[in-house]
Amino acid sequence: MKLTVNSKETEVKDGCTVAGLSTLLTLPEKGIAIAVNNRMIPRTEWENHVLQPGDNLIVIKAACGG
Repeated sequence: MKLTVNSKETEVKDGCTVAGLSTLLTLPEKGIAIAVNNRMIPRTEWENHVLQPGDNLIVIKAACGG
């Protein structure tokens, strides 16, 4: 199924969760947040939040500095 991740089309298997996508994209375990269709998904829900075809995800990485 096709999703959009940070404006880039990405192909994943049906039934993929936010946690599965995080692993697939080799995202760091800490310092990121993920929004699906403009709704932030708490990390505690990543394992249970099943992605749907056409979902639009934004991965936000924390940055230090000023």
